[in-house]
Amino acid sequence: MKIGIVAVSSRFSIERAEAIEAWMETNFPARKVAVVIHPSSLEKSGHFSGDDATRAQAFVDYANDPRIDAVWFARGGYGSCRIAEAVLPRLTEVARQKRYLGYSDVGSLLAILYKAGFPHLAHGPMASDAVRHDDTAFRALNWLRKGATSSWEPSLHDDPRPAVAFNLTVLDQLLGTPLEPDLTGHVLMLEDVSEAAYRIDRMMFHLSSQASIRRVAGIRAGRFSEVPVNDPDFGMTGEEIVRYWCERSGIAYLGRADVGHDGENKVVPFGVR
Repeated sequence: MKIGIVAVSSRFSIERAEAIEAWMETNFPARKVAVVIHPSSLEKSGHFSGDDATRAQAFVDYANDPRIDAVWFARGGYGSCRIAEAVLPRLTEVARQKRYLGYSDVGSLLAILYKAGFPHLAHGPMASDAVRHDDTAFRALNWLRKGATSSWEPSLHDDPRPAVAFNLTVLDQLLGTPLEPDLTGHVLMLEDVSEAAYRIDRMMFHLSSQASIRRVAGIRAGRFSEVPVNDPDFGMTGEEIVRYWCERSGIAYLGRADVGHDGENKVVPFGVR
């Protein structure tokens, strides 16, 4: 099996690419599973891993290539929203059949693909996570290789409703744009990192106020990590903020979700499993 790694957001370093390749060689020495990193993903253009046209072309190359079995996003940061609309009309039926895995900023691209009916998308560990936590990498690769249910976020085993997971900041910015998918009847899982509590609160106010979000089946709170210290203290955790706005807006609060910007991040396949 060949998995294509592509950077669609922030800069991706040669050092990280080499570390990923070394990890794969160590853990899959027989080469039954191999990764190939798109060479243009190592380009640099200001904040980004290549300019918009370069990142778009890299994604289209691997998505449409029949020799690539799945697409694993290299890292997050910021930038996938700048290419999402441009890549969609260029994708073929070959692209539609592949699995795609990532989270954080990559949510912008996953959102428009989901809206377009791509069936094998998931919020979960990215390639950069492979060199940080072995368990995280195997969880991701097991889903990319065979859709392993052992990689799923635990609540998915008992809840048949369609589900999605997003970084809160990313989803909040997608609302009302051409990238926003219809999440009616979905269990929505939210997580974030490095956002102050008052910003989490502000985004949850905006998110839970939208008619489109009020049609979800309910919301689960993932981990809100590395929250900056606020002076004075905001007085609520990220999970408590999510619960508060769910109750205030009439959206069902469904409890916790095992997703976040960390090594414990589980896989959430989009839609009906």
